[in-house]
This record gives sequence, structure tokens and C-alpha cells, in this order.
Amino acid sequence: MEDTSIPRIEMSGITKLFPGVKALQNVDLCIYPGEVHALLGENGAGKSTLIKIMTGALPTDEGKIRLDGQAIVLNSTVDAQKLGISTVYQEVNLIPAMSVAKNMTLQRQPTRFGLINWAAARNLARKRLKQLSLDIDLERPVGSYSIAIQQLVAIARALEDNTKVLVLDEPTASLDAGETNALFEVIRDLKSRGIAIVFITHFLDQVYEISDRITVLRNGQLVGTSMAKDLPRLDLIKQMIGRELEQAEGQLTKRSTDNLGEPVIVAKGLGCKRVIEPFDLNIRAGEVVGLAGLLGSGRTETAKLIFGALPSDSGTLTMNGEVVTNNSPRQSLGRDIAFCPEDRKEEGLVGELSIRENIILSLQAKNGWLKQLSYDEQERLADEMIKALAIATPDMDKPVNQLSGGNQQKVVLARALVSDPKLLILDEPTRGIDVGAHAEIVMLIRRLCSQGMALLVASSELDEIVAVSDRVAVLRDHKQIGEIAGDEVTREKIIGMIASG
Repeated sequence: MEDTSIPRIEMSGITKLFPGVKALQNVDLCIYPGEVHALLGENGAGKSTLIKIMTGALPTDEGKIRLDGQAIVLNSTVDAQKLGISTVYQEVNLIPAMSVAKNMTLQRQPTRFGLINWAAARNLARKRLKQLSLDIDLERPVGSYSIAIQQLVAIARALEDNTKVLVLDEPTASLDAGETNALFEVIRDLKSRGIAIVFITHFLDQVYEISDRITVLRNGQLVGTSMAKDLPRLDLIKQMIGRELEQAEGQLTKRSTDNLGEPVIVAKGLGCKRVIEPFDLNIRAGEVVGLAGLLGSGRTETAKLIFGALPSDSGTLTMNGEVVTNNSPRQSLGRDIAFCPEDRKEEGLVGELSIRENIILSLQAKNGWLKQLSYDEQERLADEMIKALAIATPDMDKPVNQLSGGNQQKVVLARALVSDPKLLILDEPTRGIDVGAHAEIVMLIRRLCSQGMALLVASSELDEIVAVSDRVAVLRDHKQIGEIAGDEVTREKIIGMIASG
């Protein structure tokens, strides 16, 4: 009988450095045979880096890994798979047009006389699927099946005869309640066979339903490991969020909201199936409304839906008193709505372009490309924004990717502000920047609000939300669950609402 007191996989003192970033700092993690171990943390906590080290996709700079008590060195994912460590990622890595059998045996097809033995390949695929009690047509294109079936096919493909550790990264992100329950039955069966399962998710209800133990990471450091039954939901949320901002930012005095203007936007029953449940939200001129919730709660989706970067399939949206149909980013820009995305490198900036060119992009798009801004006008606007936001650069024609993270974030803000919006949507406006730039941006939000601009601020930093918001819409599991206003906007109230649902 297997000794379940020895960790299936043990990671000790794991440290990983990237240029300018400590992604992991002396992290320990133990996963035992036959347990489901939830690995939790907000964006940037270090979960992905730790998993990549566990599965051989990244080398560790410091620390050791043991499998069943024996020290191992993982130089590649192939090394990990040979030792029985497999991963199924959130984005199902299947080829939709290819058959189930071909997907399951890709890069591992059995051969005979130097040719692929398709009969043996089908038998291997059938054997893997049988482990999950899945009986489907092996010749049918995998893309013709539901996302839930594709997820099970991906898990079946990951399972080898020697599988000891299975990492499931957000396996239920695209599944409905019934499909999730079916997946959990599969997970419980795998657990009963002694497989150690690492479960990464942002759905706290699911964490408590399926997990035996929970490990929380924050900012690349281990916060703690607990038995799921011994860790109250409120304590778990506090561990994940932490307190990162300076106390002074959280103690800014609340403004009077007696003299706010008319609503800039009014959303009624606005939603997108499988992305965000229908919600009501209005924002008045001169008001800051915060969007609070854990990773995966729907903050970004709410912001993108209002801006038109995600299509709605229910409800109505009114901007400046006019009902909007077929909303899009171009329409929003034309109605003086600006958006600063969470991922400034992928969605916010064109790294090879200059600071000047990045700053005028939105305004040029708003005016239309037939009405080109003159170079003198570009220079004037860029200089104005560089001075207003104290962007540290000796030259506006310097490539924006040569700036620090904080100054890049200011360029994203400058690009939004130069078009003089009535509503500014900020998604994680201070992510990945230093404390000094962080404080500057928080104070900028307060100043813009005092000048009559309406702001919608989505942030995982609760102290930031408390510091800037007049009202806060609280989200959980892709659903708006409540709203807090005025003096009631406190860290404790928000955490309590997230925990209670």
C-alpha cells in the first residue's frame, strides 16, 4: 500500500527572478497522493511561475524539487511528463478540426515499420477515455463537441499510465454548473487512484467543494497552507488580497457627492452570456464608481462590456442620454468614453512607437484617419500630457517600451485623457508599478473626479478602491452581488460582501 505521508511532489525554497522582478521568493509547496490541492492568489501572485517550474517549462533559480521523496531536476516539460507530471491549461490545447483520436495521440502516435499505426492509436485513445468513463466517437472532430467534453479529452490526453501529479489550470472557467459537477466527479475518481491534483481556480465555492488543502500566494511569496475545512472564507479572502498600499492612501477623506452631475452612462440588465451576468450600473459626472472583487469575479468583463470591447446580448446601455445599439470601442470614443486596459503592454501601448505617437493614438482614431493631426499639434498635446502627468522622459520621441512600468502606465492615461473624455474607464490602473507612481496615479484619479470627469475604476487593490470611490459595485463569480456607497465604502464591508455572496 502506498505511503501517503510522503509528499507526491515537494517544492522547497523555490525562487525565480526575471529582469527587475522577483516572481517567486523562497516558496514551499507540498502535494500529497490522493489529494486535491488548491493553489490560489490574485494576478501576479506567482501561481503560473510556480506551476511552470513544477512542470519543467521554467528552470528554478533556487530551491529543490522532490518526487516521492527523491530529488529531481526538470529541464523540460518532456522530463516532467516522463516522471508523471502533467498539466491541462485553461485554454484547451486541442486542434478543433482534428479527430479526437488524433488529438489524443498527437506527438505520441504508436508506429509500426516506421509508419503510424492508427489502429493502435485509436485503441490508446479509447483506453485513455475509458479512464474517465467517456464514450465518444473517436473519428469526430474534437471541435464539434462541447467545451466540457473538450476539457475531459484534454485531461484524458494528459493522463499516462505513470501519471502521479495532474495540474488543472482554471478547468471550469468555461463550464456551466452541470458540466462542472461532471468534471468534479472525474477529479474525485482520479484522486481515489492516488493522483495528486493541483487545482487552480478563482471560484471560491468550487475551492471549498473539491479541495482538501489550500495554498495562497501573494506577490511571489507564500502566505500560507491550510486544510480547506479549517480556513474560513473570510480569512482566505484576506490572505489573497493582503494590505499593500500605504495607509495614507486608504485614509483620504471622502468627498461630498451632493453636487454630482447627470448620469454619463446608465446600464440596465446589461450582460453577456457565459461572461458576465446582467447588471445595472449608472455613473454620474464627477463621480468615481469602483468595481471590486477577486480575480475572475468579472471586473474586467464589466469594464469592457460598457466600453464595447465585449458585445452584450442582453439589456440596454445609455450614454449621455442616448440609447446605444451595437456598442463598440469606436462608438464609445465618439461619445467621449475612454478606456485604459489592464494589460498595458498587450492592449494599451504599441511598444515600438514613440511616447508622442502613443499619446495621440486614441484622439487620432476618434477624429478619423482622414483628419490627420499635424506634427506640431501632436507635439503640443504630448508635451502638455508629459508635463501634466510628470512622465519621466528626456524626449517625447523615445520608444515607449524604454520607459519604466509606472511611466508606461502614465502614457496609457495620457492617451485616454488627451481626448478629453466625459467618462474614463480604468482597469487596474496601478498594476505592476512602484509605490511612488502608485500614489501619484491614485491622487490623479481624485483630481480628475474633482474636475467633473466620471470614472469607473476596476481594481483588485481594495485599499485603492476605498481611497478613490464614491460608490463600489461588488462582484463575485461573474455576477454583481451588491453595491456600497459613501461612508460604508470600507475594506471590511467589501470583503464581507465578497465572502457572503
